[in-house]
Amino acid sequence: MSYYKIFAIALLGAMLAGCQQTIPDPDPTDTTYGGDSGADTSGAGTDGLGGGEFFDTEEQLGDVIYFDFDSSEVRPQDQDLVAGHAIRLNDSSFSSVRLEGHADERGSREYNIGLGERRAQAVRRILMIQGVAGSQIQTVSFGEERPQAMGSSESDYAQNRRVEFVYSQ
Repeated sequence: MSYYKIFAIALLGAMLAGCQQTIPDPDPTDTTYGGDSGADTSGAGTDGLGGGEFFDTEEQLGDVIYFDFDSSEVRPQDQDLVAGHAIRLNDSSFSSVRLEGHADERGSREYNIGLGERRAQAVRRILMIQGVAGSQIQTVSFGEERPQAMGSSESDYAQNRRVEFVYSQ
């Protein structure tokens, strides 16, 4: 066997090893939390103090996350929105969500389908990291086929680069 073949096989093996993606296990395996933590809750009364802020996910959560041009990275300002959806899904194990990925019309149809899928998968990974079961999440990509805004201005393009949350019970 020549050195070129050995080199090509080693290079191919290194590239395949670098392409592995690992999705974190949403179910923790360490359940050793111990018994009594020593925390005193005797001071917690019903006087309304310390009750926290009520977060009504049905009314306050947005249904759309927008992306930058040619990007599938969830922007930092949308992290709280995804966390709110994770709370909603964790609170109701019977709920499920379909993440619909979209792209603007720039690029080929095939590329935009792939980009919409990468965007939906990016949101899915964040939801799973926050404890949502994979069986509650479904992804689909529509690419450029279902634009939210018609037109060819940057504003129209920005509205079409998105992932939509569609819930079902």
